[in-house]
Amino acid sequence: MSFLGRAIWVISIIIMIAGLVQCTKPPKEVPKDDHQTTEYNIQIPPYFPNVLEIPADNPLTVEGVELGRYLFYDGRVSGRTHPDSLMSCGTCHKQDNTFEAGPERAFPVGMNGDHTHHVMLPLINLVWNFGQYGWNGSVGSLEEMVLAVMTDPFEFNSSYEQIEQTISGIPGYPGLFEKAFGTPEVTAERIAKAIAQFVRTLVSGNSKFDRYLWGETELTSQELHGFILFTTEEGADCFHCHGGGGNPLFTTHLFYNNGKDTVFNDPHDRYAITGDPMDKGAYKAPTLRNIEWTAPYMHDGRFETLDEVIDFYSHHLQWSPQIDPLMHHIANGGVQLTPTEKASLKAFIRTLADSSFVTNPEYDRPDTFPDGNTLKSYPFE
Repeated sequence: MSFLGRAIWVISIIIMIAGLVQCTKPPKEVPKDDHQTTEYNIQIPPYFPNVLEIPADNPLTVEGVELGRYLFYDGRVSGRTHPDSLMSCGTCHKQDNTFEAGPERAFPVGMNGDHTHHVMLPLINLVWNFGQYGWNGSVGSLEEMVLAVMTDPFEFNSSYEQIEQTISGIPGYPGLFEKAFGTPEVTAERIAKAIAQFVRTLVSGNSKFDRYLWGETELTSQELHGFILFTTEEGADCFHCHGGGGNPLFTTHLFYNNGKDTVFNDPHDRYAITGDPMDKGAYKAPTLRNIEWTAPYMHDGRFETLDEVIDFYSHHLQWSPQIDPLMHHIANGGVQLTPTEKASLKAFIRTLADSSFVTNPEYDRPDTFPDGNTLKSYPFE
């Protein structure tokens, strides 16, 4: 296919999805356990799917999201109150790193002093992730993820009882739990539900590429060339695993062995979950949205820059019996991009950065917590 032919093909994809419109829901009162809560008006960007991962037993409410935001950033949610022993979700999930830890602490240290098994995945657009969270898909929902963090030795290293007792003893929280859930009772399940509600509101869809699709800006010739490379098999062949064109999430949320290794001894890969030998060395394809802020890359953080990642897919793929069939260029060791093509691909990937997401005050730490405290999370601030 000629360059012009590929361009026409890409433009046809854009035209095909151009009929989609922004989907929002007006606030309304939602009866729940004999008390009234206000439905949270989640903003769905144009062209994004309108089917959301919101459990029937944990709908998004204004009250639940408000409580979840407090808990997400309150270091006492780990069940501890001493200033030198606090840890919250926000301790490692930093907004300016698109709710990931960032390169300076790629493998965060948990309350037991040990590093996590893998680098972190960003908390971004997870309201469209239907189960199978984490690099290996070991967790079935955001609620389950929060509950797991509470007791995980590599994270909060606490207990449900300790956390419930700590949060229920902080002035202001029981009242917020009553607003969100109908009674002031503080439980680990309710804490997980509230934090999951807040995380589901973390929506990013206002990048330069999005504005290009909306007709508000233009891509440069280099960026457009990179887009064509991204979405064609004879180009960079990225779209099978990361979506593109008609997939605004830029991930399939599926798991692939992408040719990083030939020997697999990680006890936390996809094989550990499925028991299928063909899943050895397979990990989730993360979203490429805001990817320039989520270094280092791959599950083990082996690449520090986007240039290294692009060079790997171009020249350094390694064959194994477990290699995913979508790695079409494995026989050649990669897609063999030229320096000019690599620069174009990187330029396109950088159009997926959404600066409004990492500066949105609705996602930031509250100025004060329910008891008027202005504490900051240990140990990174």
